[in-house]
Formats: sequence, structure tokens, C-alpha cells
Amino acid sequence: MKVIVVGASGTIGQAIAKELGKNHEIIRAGRNGLDVTVDITSAQSIKKMYEQTGKIDAVISATGGAHFGSVSELTPELNDIAIESKLKGQINLVLLGMDYVNDGGSFTLTTGIMMDDPVPQGASAAMANGGVKAFVKSAAIEMPRGIRINSVSPNVLEESLDKYGEFFPGFVAVPASRVALAYKKSVDGAQTGQNYEVY
Repeated sequence: MKVIVVGASGTIGQAIAKELGKNHEIIRAGRNGLDVTVDITSAQSIKKMYEQTGKIDAVISATGGAHFGSVSELTPELNDIAIESKLKGQINLVLLGMDYVNDGGSFTLTTGIMMDDPVPQGASAAMANGGVKAFVKSAAIEMPRGIRINSVSPNVLEESLDKYGEFFPGFVAVPASRVALAYKKSVDGAQTGQNYEVY
């Protein structure tokens, strides 16, 4: 299969590309010098990416930014970061990619543990994660041509503990290689409308 991994330079994206690259052709997409350049906050950029790649079998999104900060200091502008990137950006990958995904293909988006197990300063990210999860569950019942759609909800990564560990006290971190298996399950499996939790 031909698989686009958006966010391929990130920790999870690299692990996904390594795991799925064993059996599939991987097109690495992101903002910086990969196979294809894309900014998911721009619909035009997403369209251009699909025009460059042509028909594919699977789209994986391992990207999406959000502001971390207390609710009392959260402004509409700061909240828009998560809306434009993590929420709208990922959903636009589906809406604009529908005609490029082959019959029986799939989309896999990324949510995260914070929507189900809240942490301080994580409300904006949790909002976007929950929106993505709801979209996936609802969209799955009307995707055309046998196309499947799922999401993956990872815990904090072992590889990212030095950067994000303080936000997740007492959480049991998971290795990126284990998270990558959930994306493999989504691409190579038969389920749809699922949110695979990797805790």
C-alpha cells in the first residue's frame, strides 16, 4: 500500500514510518524537507500535498499543535491554535483527501489521553482531541467506497518525558514503537470508527 504519514518527522511519526515501512511504501509529509511539504492549518497546502502524491491507500496524521496553559489564562487566540491545527487541520486531511484515497483505504487521526484523563493546562488540547474522536466515530458510518477512519489516543511517550513529563505526573509513559502498532492496526486491520487507546 501507499501510505502518507503527516508529521513524519515527529517522534510518533518516525515510529509509524519505521513500523509501516516494513510492508508499505511510505510518503513522509510535514512542514520541513520531507518527501512532501504540508501545513495542515492551510487547506490550500493540504490540497497541494494530495495533488503531488496522487492516489494513495492510507493517510495517517501524527501531527497537530495545541497551546498548553491554564484555563484562566486561555484566550480565544491561544485556543485557536488547537482548533486550527489539531482539530480542523486533521479533519481537513479527511475532507480534502477523500477523493485521493482508493476504495477500501483508510484515514487514521491522532487524539490523546488528556481528553479522557485530564491534566492541568491541557484543556485546549483535550477539547481538540475530543472533537477529533467524535468526528471519527460519526464520519465512520458514512464514509464512501469502503474507506475506513479511526483515531489513536496515545499516552505520554517515554521519548518525550524530558519535555512533557511535568504535565503528566504519575502517568505510565509508553514507547513510541508501541504507539506505532495502533496505527498499523488501523491501516492493516478492518475496523472503523475506533479510537485506539495506547495506555
